[in-house]
Amino acid sequence: MSNDGVNAGRRRFLVAATSVVGAAGAVGAAVPFVGSWFPSAKAKAAGAPVKVNVSKIEPGQQMIAEWRGQPVFIVRRTPEILGNLKKIEGQLSDPTSKNSTQPTYVDPETRSIKPEVLLLIGICTHLGCSPTFRPEVAPADLGKDWVGGYFCPCHGSHYDLAGRVYKSQPAPLNLPVPPHSYETDDIIVVGVDTEKA
Repeated sequence: MSNDGVNAGRRRFLVAATSVVGAAGAVGAAVPFVGSWFPSAKAKAAGAPVKVNVSKIEPGQQMIAEWRGQPVFIVRRTPEILGNLKKIEGQLSDPTSKNSTQPTYVDPETRSIKPEVLLLIGICTHLGCSPTFRPEVAPADLGKDWVGGYFCPCHGSHYDLAGRVYKSQPAPLNLPVPPHSYETDDIIVVGVDTEKA
């Protein structure tokens, strides 16, 4: 077998060119793969703490913030609302919040650091709907024993104004309380524990 017609320079060029293209393709495929190991700026922001100014919430009213893509209900409770929490404990599934998701530094009955300010993750513990804020006492559609709270329109779960679920409801647990701390009297940082602040 004779190699008379083979151009050795051309063969080396073709081998080198093919190797370079193959290496570039391998790097091109590896960059997105390696990049996927690191969270994006959007992903980092989704878990970042959120500062909320609660100074403008009127007594008996609610505002909604967002943290990690979830609604956070923030309610300024009145002395009347706080008084009603004790009255209905016998009607609740977990009145002392033993089985609930909440930081250890919140009071298990008022479920807050400061009794007058309540923070809850606004997602029903049954199937993930968002309950509606129903602060009125004894409305016709919720009955004469209703002292204010949350009503889930999807399957009818009832919660009081501490986010505690009533007995015999589709929802198995109280609404979760997110980790939070007070930066000042009016600024709450949702997503930062008081214990670690």
